[in-house]
Amino acid sequence: MGTPPLPGPTGRYHGRAAAERRAERRERLLSAGLELFGTLGYAATSVERLCAAAGLSTRQFYQEFANRDAVLAALYEQVNGHAFAAVSAALDEAAGAAAAERVRRVVRAYVTVTVTDPRRARIACVECAGAGPAVQEHRREWSRRWAALLAAVGETAGARRPAPRDAHLAAVGFAGAANALLHEWCTADPRPPLESVTGLLTRMLASVLCTAPACP
Repeated sequence: MGTPPLPGPTGRYHGRAAAERRAERRERLLSAGLELFGTLGYAATSVERLCAAAGLSTRQFYQEFANRDAVLAALYEQVNGHAFAAVSAALDEAAGAAAAERVRRVVRAYVTVTVTDPRRARIACVECAGAGPAVQEHRREWSRRWAALLAAVGETAGARRPAPRDAHLAAVGFAGAANALLHEWCTADPRPPLESVTGLLTRMLASVLCTAPACP
């Protein structure tokens, strides 16, 4: 009998598929990026430093990401995606509640997911501001998504009903003001109490969305 043919490549190494290994490498790099960008800052974090923190080589880095901007953009997407899901869920759960209560729940959900981890807040509100064009496009897209969601909060909270364009502009204005406030909180030393930030954001959003009798 002849020698049987060798099996073709399976893409597995030590029993693990290539896709699994790549997903693990990506997660390790994102975890390193969250820690380093969120503490030392984006400008102070080189690709080599990211790789050292993740325990990977630069070759492995470039198999997953084109550059540091791509890591920052992925983290920005992650932070905003989690916050958006939490705020959307809070909005659904508060269906039928008074306007003031809906506003409070929306702000609390956002703060709980984002601001209680200063690294996430710094990535979302500080480090992305000075990054490259690809990251800025992510910021513009998320600004549009947040504005649409905030306008929906007003529409469903029994608030005054401005023209759609006015509601959108008001939501964009609040999102920009909130980002500036959180930027200040992230960079302040010492940081103001988080409760004061939450209260101020709640009052700001209420003033944008709600009628005076319904909101604080």
